[in-house]
Amino acid sequence: MRLLSALIGVPAILALLYLGPAWGWAIFLAVALIVGAIEFFGMTHPQDGPSRILGVGVTLAVMAVLWFFGTDARALVALVFLLPTVALFLTLFRLGSIETAALRAAAMGFGPLWLGGGLGSLALLRRDAGDSGPGFVVLALVLSWFSDTGAYFAGRFLGKHKLYEAVSPKKTIEGAIGGLAAAVIGAVVGHYVYVKSLPLNHAIVLGLVAGALGQAGDLAESMIKRSAGVKDSGGIVPGHGGILDRVDALMVTGTFTYIYVLFFWVRP
Repeated sequence: MRLLSALIGVPAILALLYLGPAWGWAIFLAVALIVGAIEFFGMTHPQDGPSRILGVGVTLAVMAVLWFFGTDARALVALVFLLPTVALFLTLFRLGSIETAALRAAAMGFGPLWLGGGLGSLALLRRDAGDSGPGFVVLALVLSWFSDTGAYFAGRFLGKHKLYEAVSPKKTIEGAIGGLAAAVIGAVVGHYVYVKSLPLNHAIVLGLVAGALGQAGDLAESMIKRSAGVKDSGGIVPGHGGILDRVDALMVTGTFTYIYVLFFWVRP
């Protein structure tokens, strides 16, 4: 089922990424964002449908601000300053159990920025990196997918020492090293194949940093799921669980790839 999902999904994603307009890619990510936000607020606000709807709306608003005003520092500062206040006011509006109100308010502030920024960065990466935009998005995807695949096989055949058993009992240190090596390989291939404007030394560093932090993003989502008492964030992707289960590392690799483009990449 996983293989079938990949055979159908990957060509469609690449076709939209390379052949479609930047706004089309952004709309695709916005749809994924809606599903991911439903999953996230389903875990943090399980008995409160109106709050889940409000959370999805705030998450979409974050992505919209980044898309339309991402180059305006004033808009970004306003977003960072206002989001916690909005989260508090929405929780006051939907108080529910006072014992969990603080955690729900924190989730309402954190979730939209985590999801809207994580997936929004992939939309901005496609748009703002010019002709290299699709290649950089593929790089973010590869850093996530290669790291996940390398960690799986290295952990399966070599894994002996637990990485973080309290959060993810099956992950091992050997798997993490294998995932990191695979991410670097994917980045080096990117330098030669799908994003040739990326210098080789930059590719290696980005593979190490984003690959490692992507694995940390995977652990972080596992922590949220275990805290909420669920195995998968959802079941929309056959054989893979929910959207969040698929993009937890990608939101991190996408974010750091976009940060690299903003601050370190020199346009050819």
